[in-house]
Amino acid sequence: MSTNHHMTPDEFREHGKRIVDWIADYYEHVESQRVLPDVKPGEIRSSLPELPPSHGEAFEHVLDDVDSLIAPGLTHWQSPRFMAYFPSNTSFPSILGEMLAAGMGQQGMVWKTSPVATELETHVMDWLVHLMGLPEHFIGNGVIQDTASSATLCALIAARERITNGQANQKGVPDNLVAYTSDQAHSSIQKAARIAGIGDERMRLIPTDEGFRMDVEALQGAIRADKAAGLTPFFVCAAVGTTSSMAVDDVAAIAAMARREADQVWIHVDAAMAGTAAVCPEFRWIHNGVELADSYCFNPHKWMFTNFDCNAFWVADRKELVDALSILPEYLRTAEHLSGDAIDYRDWQIPLGRRFRALKLWFVLRHYGAKGLRDHISDHVALAQSFEAKIVDDPDYDLVVARTLNLVCFAHTRGDAFTERILESVNASGMLYVSHTRLNGRYTIRCSIGGRDQRQRHVDAAWNLIKQTARSLAKEA
Repeated sequence: MSTNHHMTPDEFREHGKRIVDWIADYYEHVESQRVLPDVKPGEIRSSLPELPPSHGEAFEHVLDDVDSLIAPGLTHWQSPRFMAYFPSNTSFPSILGEMLAAGMGQQGMVWKTSPVATELETHVMDWLVHLMGLPEHFIGNGVIQDTASSATLCALIAARERITNGQANQKGVPDNLVAYTSDQAHSSIQKAARIAGIGDERMRLIPTDEGFRMDVEALQGAIRADKAAGLTPFFVCAAVGTTSSMAVDDVAAIAAMARREADQVWIHVDAAMAGTAAVCPEFRWIHNGVELADSYCFNPHKWMFTNFDCNAFWVADRKELVDALSILPEYLRTAEHLSGDAIDYRDWQIPLGRRFRALKLWFVLRHYGAKGLRDHISDHVALAQSFEAKIVDDPDYDLVVARTLNLVCFAHTRGDAFTERILESVNASGMLYVSHTRLNGRYTIRCSIGGRDQRQRHVDAAWNLIKQTARSLAKEA
């Protein structure tokens, strides 16, 4: 009896072509689909067999079930009518790069296990430094993480080890370390503090100003109060583009003040969404002060047409990161590592294993080039500007905070409950998906522009649907 149940190369060719056609068809028709699926919790799972098959099935049947079981449960993040959260863009070059990386099956934990995965990653990270006008001392000091959450955790651990001279790893985390970020920063900073042994009680959430930027004077006061109480400030995370409102902290002022008050404090800059905008020289003001940072990250998997997951993370001094995270068992010793001639990226991250993420990013950068990326980013910002103008010109709506880049935050003048009903009704229609937040306690609709195929007609249609929905709800009241 044969024990070979593998798909043959010819079968793979046949099915692979069908999958590529499915993906191409998906993008041709995604705009006509409901953005949010019309399903209830548990409904999808109840349609699946209770037990796995005892014998392998024909792959044609599996692909048929993609249409009948999988596709109906998709939230269409790639739809031009998806304007919730932030974009999580992909593109055909990125998809092809991901497919090729999966086919190559590389595990790039150390240089020797995949020299090309390591060296291409170093190279494309250096390309990004040039493309985005980042500080030159980031050259050679970049690594691809899965998400900004992991990048922040790595930065915080490196900061912890620097302030304790490596003793936190050896003897446990001291109970006097304090970290700081704004009350508008991403929740991943607080989670990183929990994981790294700092805890919520020593994670200071600093208040923000009227533009939802970190209040530098409040930060200074918090640092001074903690020092007076015998605590040790060691980590400050500034946000370049907060999740709720795209506020951009004054990195230069934060870094300069924090270093005056606590000279060993680590400055990390989280630009997860907004960082991509720096491919356009006119938007590089968002990075004022980044040259003072110990670490910086942004997500190409948000606005740079590179599919999830792909976070670009740099440190000013790689030794501090490697010293904090490196463990070298005998089975990972290689001559290249011991000689110092090669990078082992396993020492730059939390997990040991590594996917070949650099390949898809390389495909994207080569396909679009600097001009292609700049054209799309500037177009998205212009679309957001046009949407903002509609809000400003309509007396029934308030712009809750001035637009920074491609995010518009607004509310109806009838109040929170009415604004929330607008959002819920619009999303239930399937014609648009927007998300919400609260800014100064006010229920706020967030309209995020940045999808791969978004055009002016999509922005106009979104605004018309919002207005029509509000008028219908007002008549019902």
